[in-house]
Amino acid sequence: MTAFETPTKAIILAAGRGTRLQPLTELRPKPLVEVNGVSILCNALAQLQAVGVTEVTIVVGYRKHAIQYAIGANYGAMAVRYIESERFAETGTAYSLWLARGELLSGSLFLLEGDIVFERAVLDRLVSDPARDVAAVAIFDHRMQGSAVLLDGERRIIELRTGQTAADLHEDRPVLFKTINLFRFGAATLRDHLLPELDAQYAAGGSHLYLEQILQQLIEQGRLDLTAVHCGDLKWYEIDSPDDLSIAEAIFGTHERSQRNDGKGCR
Repeated sequence: MTAFETPTKAIILAAGRGTRLQPLTELRPKPLVEVNGVSILCNALAQLQAVGVTEVTIVVGYRKHAIQYAIGANYGAMAVRYIESERFAETGTAYSLWLARGELLSGSLFLLEGDIVFERAVLDRLVSDPARDVAAVAIFDHRMQGSAVLLDGERRIIELRTGQTAADLHEDRPVLFKTINLFRFGAATLRDHLLPELDAQYAAGGSHLYLEQILQQLIEQGRLDLTAVHCGDLKWYEIDSPDDLSIAEAIFGTHERSQRNDGKGCR
């Protein structure tokens, strides 16, 4: 049993261009790129529905109409709404989340980016954790790049870093953990800390910032106690490049397609 409310809502940040995944993203947005025949976005929606989410907000930008057509207003019994970012080419993920700020006042939720393919067990582990605010992580290995965290002991996140690569892995330095870009936040954190910080950064011209940078500021200010949930033994992958796509397809395999997509809501 969890100590905090299990979310029934989720926000998916899916506005970016996905330039590193070209040519696959020249004519379609990255969330609609398929892993073994199932789009990244449909996989995410299927897993969210499986753990009881009933409402999803997707922030769209690049080729937004393709996502809206592919998913529609519902995914199975789950309601889907869209928020459009007209400035997707010049802004970061923090701005996308700021556009969805109304959702941050509606209670606890899952927050994820639209380039993650994962199995349901990742969400199950976040749901069952007793901490208020949690982030799925895994050991950072030489194939990975992107955001990462440092831990104080086993679970407390003390630093969030962006732009990490294999070059940042050293035996004489603290162990890096890759962020899976999948979070569960409690209502009080969203209302009292994350939303005010997003508002402040937007007012100060910080629309170029990434979500990880906002979370790092909150950690430094002592306003966010973010707990790591270790998911390295589970199936997941962040897809930023063709190599990442090949790795993800090898991790999941074609035999799992029916388990990741029931076909409801994906045209």
